[in-house]
Amino acid sequence: MASRALNDEEVLSEMNKMVAFIKQEALEKAREIKVKADEEFAIEKARLVKQEQQAIDAQYEKKRKGAEVAQKIAQSTITNKSRLKLLHKREEVLQYIFAAVREPETPLHAMEGRYEQFLEGVITESFLFIFEKKVVIHSRKSDVETVQKAAENSAKACKEISGLSVEFEVEGTIADDASQGGVKLVSGSGRITLDNTMEERLRLLEDKMLPEIRQELFGVNLNRKFYT
Repeated sequence: MASRALNDEEVLSEMNKMVAFIKQEALEKAREIKVKADEEFAIEKARLVKQEQQAIDAQYEKKRKGAEVAQKIAQSTITNKSRLKLLHKREEVLQYIFAAVREPETPLHAMEGRYEQFLEGVITESFLFIFEKKVVIHSRKSDVETVQKAAENSAKACKEISGLSVEFEVEGTIADDASQGGVKLVSGSGRITLDNTMEERLRLLEDKMLPEIRQELFGVNLNRKFYT
C-alpha cells in the first residue's frame, strides 16, 4: 500500500520528538562533561594543595633548621666567651702567684745562710755542667763577696766529685734591681753560657710546673685529650 504524506500535525509531532531526543542526548552529554570536569577539578585541586603544602613544609623546615643553626651559633659564642673569660681569670691568678714568687716579701738573697747554700749548689752544678778549667761568674754587684765565698766551696766540691780544678773570676755585672739573685756563668772559651739567676730558674720552673699548678688549682681539664 502506498505511503501517504504526513499532514502538518504529524510533521510537527515528529519534529517535537526529534527535538526532545536531541535535547535529551545533549543533557546527558552535558552531565557527562560536568562529571568529568568535576573529577579533573578535584584531582587538580588536590595536586595543587599537596604541592603548596609541600612547599610550605619545605619552607618551614628550612626556617626551623636556620633557627636551630642560629641558636647553636649563639650558644657556642656565649660558651666560648665564658670559657675565654674563665681562662683569662685563671691566667690572672697564675700570674699573681708567679709575681708573688718573683718578688717575695723576704727575697732569698736577704737570707745569708740559705742564700750562700743555694749559691754553692747552683755554682757546683754549673761547674760540672760547663766542665772547663776557667769560668767567669757574673753576679749582682752586692753579691760579689757572697758569691766568691760560695764559689770557693763549689770549686772544692767539683774537685772532689770530678777531679777537675776550676779557676774562676767573679764579676758584679748584674744590677741589684735587675735580679733577685743567682749567677750567670760563662766558660773560659766563651762557648758555653749558663744562666742560673733566680729569674731564669723561676721561668724554667713555671714552664715545667704550670700544668701541675693549673690542675691543682682548677682541677682536671675535661677538654684536654692528650697528655705527655
